[in-house]
Amino acid sequence: MHPHRFRGVSRALAGAGVVLMAAGGPAAVAAPAPPAAPAAAPATPGPSAAAPSDRTDPRTATAELTIPSIGVQDLRVVPYEGTTDDTPGTRVQDRGVAASPYGEDGGVGPGEVGNYLVTAHRLSAGGPLRDLPALGKGDTVLVTEGGTVYEYRITETRLTSFRSERSLAEQRAEVPGEPGEKPTRAMITLSTCATPEDDAAGNHWRDAHHNPEHRIDRIGVLVSSRPA
Repeated sequence: MHPHRFRGVSRALAGAGVVLMAAGGPAAVAAPAPPAAPAAAPATPGPSAAAPSDRTDPRTATAELTIPSIGVQDLRVVPYEGTTDDTPGTRVQDRGVAASPYGEDGGVGPGEVGNYLVTAHRLSAGGPLRDLPALGKGDTVLVTEGGTVYEYRITETRLTSFRSERSLAEQRAEVPGEPGEKPTRAMITLSTCATPEDDAAGNHWRDAHHNPEHRIDRIGVLVSSRPA
């Protein structure tokens, strides 16, 4: 018998033995069909892995800055293409966070060989680096980015003059203080204004962004890195 004639068989017969009649008598009894296997339960998704980063330049990653000795905790460091304290950098700092320039006149990213430049306001926008002058040699600076904590150790102090191209070049150099020198290790420059000091000295010069002449810089070297 053509199999298509059984398409109308009631679902009530599913799983029961069916007797097929042939011209010479009853045919063999078909064995009961095995019960249908239960539908598989939908898989429960486990914790999803972090999506891979689509950034190709580590300098463009937002980081967090912690300086235990002066009470800075998880201060956002926002990257921008430019140079220290230019218009884009000032706009970033005006939001109450730190800014990190990259590009031709900027620095490297956290943990990279070269000069990781970080600037923030001292008096305005919450003054996140108000106590930077108290940061001394041997103090620890922590930068967290991309699941890694980079630990820097402060090694020296600089005073940068906005009215001296040489002084600005030294601040922004790949090796702080040594323009043209090839870097061999990861370093950090933390910079904020010297407004109170300049005003006390009678120096009331300001640039187009109301920065005083001098910037207080603290320079450190990378001593370790570990998972966040």
